[in-house]
Amino acid sequence: MTTNILDYRGQLIKEIDKTPVEHLPSLLQIIHIFRESITLKVAEESFKQGWTEALQGETRPISELWEGIDAE
Repeated sequence: MTTNILDYRGQLIKEIDKTPVEHLPSLLQIIHIFRESITLKVAEESFKQGWTEALQGETRPISELWEGIDAE
């Protein structure tokens, strides 16, 4: 059974319509944060952010980057 984009959109709208109005701002924030978390940044934006963080001293020693990772 395949669900197309209109089916998902319709289901989302139904869920939004069932949400009490006082909770709509929170729901909007959740959806916005979710969308941002799954959207890849453009490489240039990512580089600029990393460069700005490095210039501001927001760095960590390489030795710390692998802490807690059990790569074998």
